[in-house]
Amino acid sequence: MAGPPDSTVDQCQPVAHPYSALTPDCVLDALESLGIHSDGRLLALNSYENRVYQVGVEEGAPLVLKFYRPQRWSDAAILEEHAFTRELAEREIPVVPAQVLNGQTLHHYQGFRFAVFARHGGRAPELGDPQVLEWTGRFIARIHAVGARQAYTERPALDIASFGHASCAFLQERRFIPPDLAAAYASVSQLALDGVQRCYERAGALPQLRLHGDCHGGNVLWTDAGPHFVDFDDSRMGPAVQDLWMMLSGERSEQLRQMGDILTGYEDFCEFSPRQMHLVEALRTLRLMHYSAWLARRWDDPAFPLAFPWFNTQQYWQDRILELREQVALMDEPPLAI
Repeated sequence: MAGPPDSTVDQCQPVAHPYSALTPDCVLDALESLGIHSDGRLLALNSYENRVYQVGVEEGAPLVLKFYRPQRWSDAAILEEHAFTRELAEREIPVVPAQVLNGQTLHHYQGFRFAVFARHGGRAPELGDPQVLEWTGRFIARIHAVGARQAYTERPALDIASFGHASCAFLQERRFIPPDLAAAYASVSQLALDGVQRCYERAGALPQLRLHGDCHGGNVLWTDAGPHFVDFDDSRMGPAVQDLWMMLSGERSEQLRQMGDILTGYEDFCEFSPRQMHLVEALRTLRLMHYSAWLARRWDDPAFPLAFPWFNTQQYWQDRILELREQVALMDEPPLAI
């Protein structure tokens, strides 16, 4: 386990918003604190929940440093995810685990918690290619086979309460929704949550396992050797289909074909219950609700208003109300047949 944060107060100590003191010098000094000498090259990578940087080193390939958002996960929850990805890597599943440095994977520097990763490049997968989907399905199944071996104890589950009810309550209680749209949002969100509940009832009891949790095309990088999976930061307990449905796109007929290709590979390593298909639109609905609440919860982070200027506008909430109405209808349609 990592030791307590350094109590020394200096220019790197978080003030105001926690990330306001994460200067380039602080990032480089954090790596130096592990005995790794930087060559001064620093590149901020695309990340909002955490802060992620590629740092050049004097000897060897550049490294990637992830600085975890304060107060989001406990140390124990972060270490649990590190242990899962390390377990996957030990079974030669293509993931990028946190490096063990000085006997640990989670490090503290001037009030920040961070981990170090090897840099792994790649391109976006061609998700329209059946062979790519089948190959991806095989590796997701291998992740799930390991994920089913034991449960998380420190990380929460993906459930209706946290992703649905809590998200809607936060938005309403903090008055993010314009007054003239508040009643419409409250009504449609309740209809949507009722629809999610019916989907879960139709699916019945399903096994819960450790998931990637945010398994979309942006978190799968492709090389000539095949895919590798990055960013397990949202890893949690949930049904297997959560790591499959975000690979789908297009019209219903296209999604049906894509899911068939994914499952052709997936079922080489894991069984898949067709009952899980009842959850596809329910999980999509929960993600939409959770995403709006995520933006709202992070709105005090200066990076968010700059990156998401369209959030919390009148048009944004009008679109969300229409989106949820569409989801209410979709959840009452028959699920994708496989």
